[in-house]
Amino acid sequence: RAQRRLAPPKAPRCSRPTCRSAPAKGAELLAAPFAGSSVRPYDSMPGNWRNGWINLYRFWNSDGFRNIHNLMEKSFQTFGPIYREKIGYYESVNIINPQDAAALFRAEGMFPERLKVQAWMAYRDYRKRKYGVLLKSGEEWRTNRLILNREVLSPKVTDNFVPLFSEVSQDFISRVYKQIQKSGRGSWTADLLNELFRFALESVCNVLYGERLGLLQDHIDPESQRFIDSVTMMFKTTSPMLYIPPDLLRRVNAKVWREHVEAWDVIFMHADRCIQNIYREFRLKKKNEDDFPGILSNLLQQDQLPIEDIKASVTELMAGGVDTTSTSLLWTLYELARNPAVQSQLRAEIASAEKAACGNLTKMLKSVPLLKAAIKETLRLHPVAVSLQRYTRQDLVIQNYLIPSGTLVQVGLYAMGRNPDVFHKPEKYDPERWVIGDNHFKGLGFGFGPRQCLGRRIAETEMQLFLIHILQNFKIETNRLADVKTTFDLILVPEKPIILTLRPLKGSP
Repeated sequence: RAQRRLAPPKAPRCSRPTCRSAPAKGAELLAAPFAGSSVRPYDSMPGNWRNGWINLYRFWNSDGFRNIHNLMEKSFQTFGPIYREKIGYYESVNIINPQDAAALFRAEGMFPERLKVQAWMAYRDYRKRKYGVLLKSGEEWRTNRLILNREVLSPKVTDNFVPLFSEVSQDFISRVYKQIQKSGRGSWTADLLNELFRFALESVCNVLYGERLGLLQDHIDPESQRFIDSVTMMFKTTSPMLYIPPDLLRRVNAKVWREHVEAWDVIFMHADRCIQNIYREFRLKKKNEDDFPGILSNLLQQDQLPIEDIKASVTELMAGGVDTTSTSLLWTLYELARNPAVQSQLRAEIASAEKAACGNLTKMLKSVPLLKAAIKETLRLHPVAVSLQRYTRQDLVIQNYLIPSGTLVQVGLYAMGRNPDVFHKPEKYDPERWVIGDNHFKGLGFGFGPRQCLGRRIAETEMQLFLIHILQNFKIETNRLADVKTTFDLILVPEKPIILTLRPLKGSP
């Protein structure tokens, strides 16, 4: 059902004897169609795919909705580097090797199709809201995406984000110092997740709308906290609807569907309020022309997209930019706390870059390769998503199996990041592995190609500047040396609170 609903029409098979299979080596397994005895048929692929509803029952009993990343890792250990799976109505082929990921993405074509989250589409259909670029496909997706790329991904534009993110980061640093003063212990020990949520929402709104929400004060607007809670609930309620049709849950008025709708209602209400304020200012031309007005204002000035399409895509960016970056920052702080030697290396690099750039943050960001590698290393061990997906646009051979056009293929990001055949000593947090060595198609935390994460540059710039300010001011510590386990709520999050201590460095304010 998922393939019928989401996939493009299957390409016709070629039965001519002149067709030949591509050489069975890494990324060369691209050409379609294929013939020959060396290529094994799709139905001979290993895995549990013959009865999706029995598999769903087993999946449910094994707490698969929260444990899917570990189950996927175990399946790769059982079946090898490729396997086929069907859980409920969700059917996929799963791969783990970087060279196989290269083969998949090099064949994605001009209109690549990723997994569309049916729950999100069902909500928009139910409330008669427009799809943003994340949920669109075909020519409409491409047209929208090219316009948005210029305002969100291009290097010329992303330089404008630096002072806005730095301003919010400095306010976060000031907040930490206030908390240290209140504690009376010369340090601040806390679960920082909600603090980082507030930082992430303040940051992304500053870039999207060019205005602050005041979320780093002691007392914040209850509606903003409600928005943060709703984003978390939206992710949590999406997970079961990957495997159970949301239309069915809507018809039976299931609790998970009701909570999903309520969460999205709050998200859109918050976004609509922000967008209306900016739209009003834009019409009255109150913004200082010398300042970067924010992504939304730039899109309105261009007048290349209908306002409803802009609102839909900006809302997706805002909703996706809170849990994802805040959770990644928490994992990074946790790993740095457990690896003080890496902290020292990063501080030395930051100090050197600051001196060479005379304090210019935009120039500094071009001279901190190890800091950028630390974020990549975090996303290897703690990726935001369990997997990265594409629907095949043509018949494809991977691991000598013929995969038909229209098949959902997933690259297991979590499993790849912890696979010793791909990464040497994968349990070790080692950012230097990204500075040296062959990392071809290993760092896929933000996706790849035209369908890569639209907010990639926003997230990267935000996290880099945050870490620069934190490492310049504080030593990060933790008493927890054992690994914190991960749970799945559509994105991968810590199973239990991570308690960290921020201690001022000597000589810091």
